[in-house]
Amino acid sequence: MLDLKLIRENPELVKQAIAAKQEKCDIDAILRIDIKRRGLIGEKEQLEAQKNKASKEIAEAKKAGRNAESLVAEMRRVGEKIAQLTEELKRVENELQKLLLTVPNIPHPDVPIGVDEKANQIIRVVGQQKKFSFQPRPHWEVGEIIGGLDIPRGAKISGSGFYALTGPGAMLERALINFMLELHTAKHGYREAMIPYIAGSAAMTGTGQLPKLAADMYHIQEDDLYLIPTAEVSLTNLHAGETLKCDELPIYYCGFSPCFRREAGSYGKEVRGITRVHQFHKVEMVKFVEPDSSYEELEKLLADAEDVLKSLELPYRVNLLSTGDLSFAAAKCYDLEVFAPGMNAWLEVSSCSNFESFQARRMNIRYRPAPGVKPEFVHTLNGSGLALPRTMIALLENYQQEDGSVLIPPDLRPFLRNLDRINPL
Repeated sequence: MLDLKLIRENPELVKQAIAAKQEKCDIDAILRIDIKRRGLIGEKEQLEAQKNKASKEIAEAKKAGRNAESLVAEMRRVGEKIAQLTEELKRVENELQKLLLTVPNIPHPDVPIGVDEKANQIIRVVGQQKKFSFQPRPHWEVGEIIGGLDIPRGAKISGSGFYALTGPGAMLERALINFMLELHTAKHGYREAMIPYIAGSAAMTGTGQLPKLAADMYHIQEDDLYLIPTAEVSLTNLHAGETLKCDELPIYYCGFSPCFRREAGSYGKEVRGITRVHQFHKVEMVKFVEPDSSYEELEKLLADAEDVLKSLELPYRVNLLSTGDLSFAAAKCYDLEVFAPGMNAWLEVSSCSNFESFQARRMNIRYRPAPGVKPEFVHTLNGSGLALPRTMIALLENYQQEDGSVLIPPDLRPFLRNLDRINPL
């Protein structure tokens, strides 16, 4: 959420940011309601001052033995008016809050301007695309050959957009999860957390999924709970409503979770394989940091995500997202895309974002820069470290052999019974 003062003092800046992000919200309506709200507050404060004065006069009159009935009647009328204003103010503030939740974050000045992903900037390409002596197979064929990927049976259970991993496929994904968590905790200094996979609407609103992405979420209506689309929701909400001490920052968390996304209307775009699915696993990294260091921390976060791909020796590239491709809540975001030779495509496996104070303001997460100093909002960041389906795709397609076997990268072998390859079924 943006600071209302920022919107009030810089409405054109906010409108430009909204247009750059291809979003829609009514800033003029927010300003009108804000004026009304401040007017109600002023009127209420005047009446409360009048009531306080009358109370003193009544007490003095009674002490002096004078008749105070007219003052009591007047105070009663003022009290009734204050009650009416209180209800009206509550209604106006709720209306204002709903509108403020529709305002996207302002892009950082470094973010390229553009209407969609075509304006994204490739920052660097790391590693060489592998050359094969045979036509590389797509992952759905490789997975079937080794007996590790079963899309038809997954769809039989839950419908289109679901899949099953069996045997070596399930082992490989479990190994990747453990490898990533160990890398981030032992090498990069994150604190591992096991978190709820179901979150309330307040938590989903806090990280920016609601109300913007309501149609993409799986909602348990009876309990007003949501299946989380990413561990970011639960990890970031660990400190919702808290005021942290300066010496506690920075705080780094990482966690594994299943992710659930309806992604309404997205199907039909990619009909083969597991590039776009409704349920998948992901290791997530979340940071709570001081504002002055948040963009330095973003670069470190990106490096931590890249380290996974470097360790797996997979070719990848780093993209800086344009305003039109930037998420609703992010101020700046890098995407990591890994190359999949069987599909001849670059696939996103991580987004590393700085939200500045946008999420913290929604969740009321503050820190005290020094003892006795007024609390400020922290900056929050998150990044995938990494998403599993497309990392699996990249491994299967880059490490496939002509005989159908799949080699295992050296750094992953200790997490996979020290196997150096997965043979055909």
